[in-house]
Amino acid sequence: MNFTFCHNNFNVLDLEKSLEFYEKALGLKEARRKVADDGSFILVYLSDGKTNHTLELTWLRDWDRPYNLGDNEFHLALEVDDFDKAYEHHKEMGCICFENKAMGIYFINDPDNYWIEILPANRG
Repeated sequence: MNFTFCHNNFNVLDLEKSLEFYEKALGLKEARRKVADDGSFILVYLSDGKTNHTLELTWLRDWDRPYNLGDNEFHLALEVDDFDKAYEHHKEMGCICFENKAMGIYFINDPDNYWIEILPANRG
C-alpha cells in the first residue's frame, strides 16, 4: 500500500482576497474549482505548476466569522530559489509574521492568518 500527498486545505473567509494573496505572495494559480450546486461552498485548488500537490481553499457561504486557528502551530512550507528576493517581496507586502534568522527561514501569514514557512531551495 502506497500513499502520496494530494492536497492541503485552508478554509477562507474571503475567497477573492485569498486568491489574490496566494498568487501575489507565492505565484500559486487556480488549477480547478468546484462550486456546490446550491452555492453553499466553493473549493479552489491552487497549484505551483511544478508539483502535483495543491492547496485547497474552501469558502463556505454560511460561515460569518474568522476561523479559530488555535495556537496556529500547523503550517505549509515552500522552498524558493531566490530567498533574498522573496524576503524583500514579502516584506513589501507586509505579510512576514515571524523570522528565525538563526535557521535562515521566515513565515508569512495569509488573510486568514494561516502561516506559510519560506525556506531557501534545498532546505526543505
